[in-house]
Parts: sequence; structure tokens; C-alpha cells
Amino acid sequence: MSNWNKIFKPIVVLCAICVVITGALAATNAATAPVIAEATRLAQEQARFELLPEADGFSEVALAEKVDNVSDVYAANNGAGYVVTSSAKGYGGTMTVMVSFTPKGQIQQVKVTEAAETQGIGSKVSDSDEYWATYAGLDGSAPLVLDQDVDRMTGATISSRALNSAVNSAIAAYNAIP
Repeated sequence: MSNWNKIFKPIVVLCAICVVITGALAATNAATAPVIAEATRLAQEQARFELLPEADGFSEVALAEKVDNVSDVYAANNGAGYVVTSSAKGYGGTMTVMVSFTPKGQIQQVKVTEAAETQGIGSKVSDSDEYWATYAGLDGSAPLVLDQDVDRMTGATISSRALNSAVNSAIAAYNAIP
């Protein structure tokens, strides 16, 4: 047998397979990316209406200065309040949080939209409407201190800290609205 059959032919075949698979993955990504982006946009819009049900629609607000860990800020078209999306590093990964504010600057509601926290421990923070409700009615003019303004969830210290950090980033963004 020649070197072609033993060495070079398998290399050429594997490279051809890699090129075909890469092309198929690129085509699949090109076809599904717009669908995924639209589904994400609709889920975020629905979450904003859950947090601020009296709003009639939302418009994105440009902040005067960039706030770390804040991805977007939306104002209700009818003046019902604002919804800020922020994130923080939790135990299992990034925790994305939406916080709604009343026109008077109080936190109306908090909702974790994405989290990779440990099931049964950190997920007590990321899945608990009752825990999120402890933020409702708090003043949005200054950062909140864990264990002083808001209690941490027992057994989920890092996740509680992440949620509080994300809410504090949202507060900073709310206070930066022109």
C-alpha cells in the first residue's frame, strides 16, 4: 500500500467531512438565528408587561452614562414606570433579572428571567416569587444592603448576593435615566 492510502487519504476524507459539517452548522445557524432572536424579544416584552401590567407599551431609554451589568432600560409609553434588565454572577452562572420601578422611584416587582443556579439550593432564589416580593416597595434611590434592607435566602447566600447585586445595578440604571 502506498502512503496515499495509509496517511493522506484519511486526512483528506476527514477534512472534507469537517468542511461539510461546518457548512451545515453555518446554514442551520443562519436559518434559526432570526427565529431565536424574535422569540427572545417576545419573551422579554411579555416579562416587561408582567412586571408593569398597567403599561400600554414600552420604549427603550438611552442612559446618560453606561451602567455595568445593565443590558437595557425601557419606559412605559403611558408613564406607568420603568423596567430595567440587569445581571450578576451567581453560583452556577449568570443570573438575569428584570426590575420594574414606579414613577415615584420605588421597586414594584423583581423577576429572574434567566439563571443557572444549583437546583434545590440557588434555585430557591431564582425561582421564588415569594423571595422576589421582598424587594417590592423598597426605595430605588440608593443601593440595597443584603441582610439590612433585604434578607438573604437561607442556604443560598451566593445566589441571594447575585440577585441583590443585579437589583442594585438596576437601581443605578434607574437613577441614571435622563
